[in-house]
Amino acid sequence: MELSGAEILVQCLKDEGVEHLFGYPGGAVLHIYDELFKQDEVQHILVRHEQGAVHAADGYARATGKPGVALLTSGPGATNGVTGIATAYCDSIPMVVITGQVPTPFIGSDAFQEVDTLGITRPCVKHNFLVKDVRDLAETMKKAFYIATSGRPGPVVIDVPKDVTDPNIKIPHRYPKSIKMRSYNPVKRGHSGQIKKAVELILSAKRPVVYSGGGVVTGDGAAELTDLVREMNLPITSTLMGLGGYPGTGKQFLGMLGMHGTYEANMAMHDCDVLIAIGARFDDRVTGKVKDFCPDAKIIHIDIDPASISKNVRVDIPIVGPVKQVLADMLNVVKARKSRPNREALEQWWSQLQQWRSVNCLKYNANSGRIKPQAAIEMLHKITGGDAIIASDVGQHQMWVAQYYPFDKPQHWLTSGGLGTMGFGLPAAMGAKVACPEKDVVCITGDGSIQMNIQELATCQHFNLPLKVMLLNNGYLGMVRQWQEFFYGSRYSEVTVEAQPDFIKLAQAYGHVGMRVEKPEDLEGALTEMMAMKDRLVFLDVVVDPGENVYPMIMAGKGHHEMQLSPDCELS
Repeated sequence: MELSGAEILVQCLKDEGVEHLFGYPGGAVLHIYDELFKQDEVQHILVRHEQGAVHAADGYARATGKPGVALLTSGPGATNGVTGIATAYCDSIPMVVITGQVPTPFIGSDAFQEVDTLGITRPCVKHNFLVKDVRDLAETMKKAFYIATSGRPGPVVIDVPKDVTDPNIKIPHRYPKSIKMRSYNPVKRGHSGQIKKAVELILSAKRPVVYSGGGVVTGDGAAELTDLVREMNLPITSTLMGLGGYPGTGKQFLGMLGMHGTYEANMAMHDCDVLIAIGARFDDRVTGKVKDFCPDAKIIHIDIDPASISKNVRVDIPIVGPVKQVLADMLNVVKARKSRPNREALEQWWSQLQQWRSVNCLKYNANSGRIKPQAAIEMLHKITGGDAIIASDVGQHQMWVAQYYPFDKPQHWLTSGGLGTMGFGLPAAMGAKVACPEKDVVCITGDGSIQMNIQELATCQHFNLPLKVMLLNNGYLGMVRQWQEFFYGSRYSEVTVEAQPDFIKLAQAYGHVGMRVEKPEDLEGALTEMMAMKDRLVFLDVVVDPGENVYPMIMAGKGHHEMQLSPDCELS
């Protein structure tokens, strides 16, 4: 069978099982779009901005575990997608981004809509390719999907010059069934000796804590993690990206840790004697002051990426391997040993943890006469039964979701953790709704973030994506305002979001339902009405207390035990 480059590319997508492709056309990719027009196996979702395409592919990947795929044109198409690519890279999300490029004879000539896509994206991709020969295209596509989804997942960019997809040049095509790369061989299993050492250390612990990260979710290790934690009666905390890897309503879950983590989680981290880090990277928002991080703990670190181990915090027992497999092997060792951590010591540790829990660090004043953002999120959790897919933007509302919407399942929490990308929420929710049309999908956003990619409301109308948008509207860039209050003498420099649109009318202009709620007594009814409209996108503008802050908070240069707590909490 002889095919053109464009035909090969589309056929490769089919062979990889790609069902949805997010993109925006342009001159350099027109041959590819012509081939997409001729088939109906791969559905193309036409976004309204290339950043939206990549975020939507990202949300699709986070909600399914399958690689998201985006198609962008050359020049500004590629550069508009870079923020989305970097977002996926920081959070280890599997994605293949295909970019158009000027014809190979014109590369380097400053041709129309030419940029060095490889050079621009090299720092924020797992790998990238420039295909200069149509005979290399199929193998490159196979390599891209393999690299994106194996080992530590991440985005892969394939830059395709227009002449490589020329419909007049056809070659024999055969898609490789498998691929071997001499320079890339991710570990398939953890070292058995290290696993046994780790189990022995856990069994000897008096104050153990499990610290789980996003690698548990992307590595499909949630079930194994849950079994191990319950089998050994261990307390567990999670990073922002790891939420849902262990049930958030489980009695052994201490809540999120780190800068805005719970009092009990951060105090447990500071006082533990054995820390079991699983699929986490010890980033600065988790560790606080590194010198004071877990000062008395022996540290076990399980991760697929050897470059992450002892990168920020030196560990005692490293285990390189897939989280799912390592945890399964560890559980088998535990069951074979038929021994558990010292019961008396563990009971004393749990007693201390319960004392820290009694502080009620997430308490807030619910009787102020204003809608509290925390109350809005708690009410949404009640109405959805905690089973919705939640996509958030970045800022205060992101932290409040992490604190007040317990996730009991993986792949239900979609947020930009590593890069902190405003404008992520709506297109990510869109990608999740494409992937999971039967699920309730809610974008929780702020009045700053939503306007960064609000044009994707048109995409939702075009493709009938009845997701829900809950805007926590405080009239500020909330997290920046909070920092200016704490550290800059309440000098609120350029954080007041003035000249806001009428979000109800704006939603209606895009063909959706717009609603607003301003009184606490109307909140439950409005949220119930929103979620009941299964076949419409509903944009709910929730006017919340503008002065509310996120607590607890670890200030810069402080340790886990030095949190600033809310004035409403019950620390004696």
